[in-house]
Amino acid sequence: MKELIRLTARTAGEILSLFELSDEARPLANGNLTPAEFIQLLVKNDCYNDAVKFIAHSLPKREAVWWACLAAKRGLGDKPMPDLQAALHAAEQWAISPSEDKRRVARAWSEKTGQKSAASWAATAAFWTGGSMAKPGEPEIPVPPFLYAHAVSGAVCLAAFEADPEQAVAQFKRFIRQGLDLAAGGRGDVE
Repeated sequence: MKELIRLTARTAGEILSLFELSDEARPLANGNLTPAEFIQLLVKNDCYNDAVKFIAHSLPKREAVWWACLAAKRGLGDKPMPDLQAALHAAEQWAISPSEDKRRVARAWSEKTGQKSAASWAATAAFWTGGSMAKPGEPEIPVPPFLYAHAVSGAVCLAAFEADPEQAVAQFKRFIRQGLDLAAGGRGDVE
């Protein structure tokens, strides 16, 4: 496995404190492992949801949102509904060049699409990367740290089932390879 240069955590324990593992993965928790070792352990034990959550909490915000976009794009298939395509586009635009205006556009598409698809969750992830959760002119409500990672993992996990639920395990493995490629400094281009 390539060195995961975009991850700042040196041990799995630094990341494990940020979210809750499933009952199946909890016995595997070993905070002394490197992030790469722990991800491999999760995948080896078929704990794909947990591996996705771990990667989502490990990646920097832009890479995490981009990962959600890659997964959502695959989940949309060949003929996406226009609103879902617009939500995905809003998230992609934020990941390419983050700004407050783009974050707010992502919020609008997140709300319009109702968090019912991976594309909608990708837009939600972009919105939840920082700033305020309040509407303009209202008192600020800071976005909780790592809230974006929950939306990213939701997008990736949902995308694994969207196109063809019978291929979910293969999709999870593909998406995990994409996340690891992003963590290693790549663009998530994997087959």
